[in-house]
Amino acid sequence: MHKKPQILERHIVAQSRLFRVESFDLRFSNGVERTYERLVPGGNGAVMLVALMDDDTIALIREYGGGIEDYTLTLPKGAIDMGESLRDACNRELQEEIGFAAREFIFLKKLSLSPSYMSGGISVVVARDLYESRLEGDEPEPLELIPWKLDDLAQLYGREDFTEGRALAAITLAQAYLAGDYQGEVLTS
Repeated sequence: MHKKPQILERHIVAQSRLFRVESFDLRFSNGVERTYERLVPGGNGAVMLVALMDDDTIALIREYGGGIEDYTLTLPKGAIDMGESLRDACNRELQEEIGFAAREFIFLKKLSLSPSYMSGGISVVVARDLYESRLEGDEPEPLELIPWKLDDLAQLYGREDFTEGRALAAITLAQAYLAGDYQGEVLTS
């Protein structure tokens, strides 16, 4: 087992509305010292949802991705608001992004996004037993809901507009859960 490096010093080198850039000096167990930088998101984390519209169909959204400067197919997702439970954040994001709420939520895993450069992560949750319910969201334009059949995932994976690694990982985890090969935790509150 590796011994974690000793943190010698840390400080904020830049800050924006969404992130802080933190620099920290480390000493590894072999005596080597290095300076690392990482993005430290504000807030209380985030959630990504594999929403089952029925037993064979998931809900995708088409939205503009500023990082890639193009529209992309992805899963509903968003930040967890201050004081909000994971379950409540899931239900709110579904209502804002696809116009549905859910009666059942199963937490699968918290994924790191880029462990070398980011401290934050995203919780992957399966949502089932959907019903129509809409809340106004914070998106600058309406998101397009695209139902996608689970039997047709190979076609999805080959699309040029489906590139988000965390969405691919979330769908893979959900498939393992639905097949009974992976355990989840029902969110009750």
